[in-house]
Amino acid sequence: MRFRNKHADDSTDPPQIYQSTVELAWTVIPVLIVVALFLAATRVILAVQHAPRPQNAIEVVVTGHQYWWEYRYPALGVVTANELHVPVSDDHHPTPTFIKLFSADTDHSFWIPRLAGKTDLIPNHPNSMWIDPHETGLYLGQCAQYCGTQHAKMLLRVYVQSRADFDRWIQEQRQPAIVGNAVSQGQRIFETTACINCHTVAGTVANGRFGPDLTHLMSRDTIAAGAAKNTPENLRQWILNPDAIKPGSLMPAMQLSDPELDALTAYLETLR
Repeated sequence: MRFRNKHADDSTDPPQIYQSTVELAWTVIPVLIVVALFLAATRVILAVQHAPRPQNAIEVVVTGHQYWWEYRYPALGVVTANELHVPVSDDHHPTPTFIKLFSADTDHSFWIPRLAGKTDLIPNHPNSMWIDPHETGLYLGQCAQYCGTQHAKMLLRVYVQSRADFDRWIQEQRQPAIVGNAVSQGQRIFETTACINCHTVAGTVANGRFGPDLTHLMSRDTIAAGAAKNTPENLRQWILNPDAIKPGSLMPAMQLSDPELDALTAYLETLR
């Protein structure tokens, strides 16, 4: 408005200026900034995707199911569910945990905010990530990709332990289920119903893979992928009517009588 010339001929072009130093500056400087940011981001991405793997690093294979987590430690011979145990990493001798991610059915997402960003689990497309926790304690997370009715109750619990405590936990998890000389009524019910089609109990005939491994069920703090505390009362209710704790759960109600339900619950309580 200040410099317009009302008396000038509108058809006259303004003066044309070529090779302006200002134009060159505001082109070159942003380009240099973008290049610097690109190189910095590339360095970080490569460091995350190709992290060095020490010899004593732990490897865990995670499989997402509707609606629970399966954890396998191939080198250690341990299978568990819903509660992941890893050793704390030493600042001087890092021992990160490397995680391979698979999906058994639909899309899931593995997310523990205090340990790492979320990483998706896509059917027929293996993925991977790693965590390097430096403080012991319980870290909470959950599936971050909508995967069905009970997506909100597909919770994650990661226990970061001292190396000694982790090694002790591994030794305990390697043991088969403690079975008495005589087969209890509860074990007989477990092994003669549909329970063994879905669940495994090491040392018995139960070898199902559709549901969580129950060999050391009572060593876990929760049931139903973190939806309820692992107490005898909640365990009995979970067997009686899974929908009461987790509506839409794929675990069927077994339609057991009260005596059968009590016997089965008592047997499961021995799986430590």
